[in-house]
Amino acid sequence: MRKTGLYLYSKFERFWHWTQMLLVTLMVITGFEVHGSFKLLGYENSVRIHSASAWTFMGLALLSIFWMFVTRQYVNFIPSRANLNEQINYYMSGIFKGEVHPIRKSLFNKLNPLQKLVYFGLLIFIFPVQIFTGIAYMYYHYPQNPIDAKGFEIAVYTHTLGAFMVVAFIIVHVYMITTGNTIATNLRAMISGYEKEEDHEPKVENKENQENNIVNESNEA
Repeated sequence: MRKTGLYLYSKFERFWHWTQMLLVTLMVITGFEVHGSFKLLGYENSVRIHSASAWTFMGLALLSIFWMFVTRQYVNFIPSRANLNEQINYYMSGIFKGEVHPIRKSLFNKLNPLQKLVYFGLLIFIFPVQIFTGIAYMYYHYPQNPIDAKGFEIAVYTHTLGAFMVVAFIIVHVYMITTGNTIATNLRAMISGYEKEEDHEPKVENKENQENNIVNESNEA
């Protein structure tokens, strides 16, 4: 079957993705060291790196939100029930049988229904909670603290729970990267911007597929 390439990920999108990956990795490692889970960089260094990464992450988040609305890419993260059952069935059995993925990607439909739900939860719930509880961490100074001890305890447990949820997401995300046509297909897509796929029609026509921007591989240059 003829190979085609879909140009899905712009330069800024790839920059945002890999920078975010680096910052989140730094915050996870230094965050757990601050909690005393292990010793690697030292407590004071971990606090400084964690704080710097957090502020950089917040700046990147604001820039990304602006970019999403200017380019209308925010539509990729709006949850929908369209083809949800087909996607669940695919992940439960079809993926292990080599069946065709039920969703065809496009510029304005890069995520399948389950991915939209997960990313929506990250963007609307988990990341904001981590930011607000993290700020509580930064500005808690004993004994001249602006937050009482009980309130700070809630922030600590909430921030830690959020960290474990982020780690769980990373593990699943890394696994899902390997489920393309080859182990490295999805990884290469986030490096080059082009996602390779076999030129066939999916089992279910995506109801939200607004733009079919298939580009022949020969036109990549």
